[in-house]
Amino acid sequence: MSCNSGTCESGCYREEYSGDDVRHNRPLVTGNSQESNGVSSRGGYSNSHGLCIKCKVNETIASTHQSVAAGGGDSIRFCADCFRSNLFGKFRFAVTSNAMISPSDNVLVAFSGGPGSRVALQFVHEMQHKSQKNFDASRDRSLPVFGVGVAYIDESIIFPIPSNDFDSGLDEMKLIVSSLAPPAKQFFVVPTESIYSPDCAAGRDQLTKLASAVNDVTGKEDLLEHLRMLSLQKIATENGYAKIVLGTCTSRIACHVLEATIKGQGFSLSADIQYVDARWEIPVMLPLRDCLSEELNTLCSLDSLKTIEVFQQPRSGINGLIASFVKLLQHENPSRESTIVRTAGKLTPFCFNRIPEVGHDNGHLASQRRQKKYNLKPNESLPPESFCIICNSPLKKSGNTIFNDLDDGETRAAAACSSCQYQILPRDLSSLEYFYSLLPQSMCARARDSSISHELLRDQIQDCLLSDSNDGT
Repeated sequence: MSCNSGTCESGCYREEYSGDDVRHNRPLVTGNSQESNGVSSRGGYSNSHGLCIKCKVNETIASTHQSVAAGGGDSIRFCADCFRSNLFGKFRFAVTSNAMISPSDNVLVAFSGGPGSRVALQFVHEMQHKSQKNFDASRDRSLPVFGVGVAYIDESIIFPIPSNDFDSGLDEMKLIVSSLAPPAKQFFVVPTESIYSPDCAAGRDQLTKLASAVNDVTGKEDLLEHLRMLSLQKIATENGYAKIVLGTCTSRIACHVLEATIKGQGFSLSADIQYVDARWEIPVMLPLRDCLSEELNTLCSLDSLKTIEVFQQPRSGINGLIASFVKLLQHENPSRESTIVRTAGKLTPFCFNRIPEVGHDNGHLASQRRQKKYNLKPNESLPPESFCIICNSPLKKSGNTIFNDLDDGETRAAAACSSCQYQILPRDLSSLEYFYSLLPQSMCARARDSSISHELLRDQIQDCLLSDSNDGT
């Protein structure tokens, strides 16, 4: 695995792209004992020759693209071609080692217009384009080419954008998708309120009321993120997509690790930071998990990959404070974000952090290897998880042990994680019924299913429970 550090010289992923040993190819700096072997006394990489440490032929990005290389890091180590190769290698390694995409899949890429989703779209497209070329060149044409769709979730009802800016940004998105080489990719633009009903006017009214019912700034932002995932699930389900690809990178995951810790979501943290999240009906993939935001920005600049700034909303509340804090840490030490993610990565994944095993193809074998690597137990050997009815995070305690002796309002509140209880749900239990009436049907269905499963489980173990008259002896 790559350490993702901009100052790392371990030659991560070099075996996939070159047979050379990077450690023996670093330019030596003579005449300065403090910077021998290309390593400065400050621990950074010193390349006085200005040559790429991988190919040792081309000049580094810092030498050829000064405006792009302002952040340092890999720009002083790699040339543009080797930088692209290294970054795509991280993506390809994540996809293949976790069996994210198989030839028969239809993959939906979530596109927000930012660097992460733009690079994810570009890399998925390159994989698809190469598969198409191999398919056309093969005689038997035994392996089909996986399909790709692109989805943008319109959140302008919550974060208003001037109509002219919105229309121009949407036109640029459509141009980006249509300009990609064949196979063609369908582009979906779906407003968040569509998760309520096809009638956007009614859904808009419901969504506005729901957002107004949440007073906490951080809670409102988190709730919108949950609704965004429900919207992606709806698009994928209705249009036959088997996987959802997000452009979430190391930098964003590092922020989420600290956010979840502060919000009291430590138990469910490992569920959100893995390569695969199959707790949803349509599994969610994070193929850019090993890539830094600085690397993604650099690639967008090098390859002139268009990003849409008008749709990028600044984070607020706790999330905004954490984002600023992590950015400061990363500026002081380029390996901080990677260190945070690697540390959190030591947490044990949940049973749903794997691709569901269907058939016995190469993807199944890759999934088995990953299951052995992370010591994941088969789903059949584990009890079913309880999930928060708001954010779908796994709960530490099964509902059957906490719902006994609670009234209806307390029961429904207890079915949510502590973070949602504190930041999203109303404090007054009498207002819970109105709040739940504003939730999308998919959330309400999950709440009903959770309640039914708890009742069934309680019925199964009824004979083992102590009655109120028993003293426990």
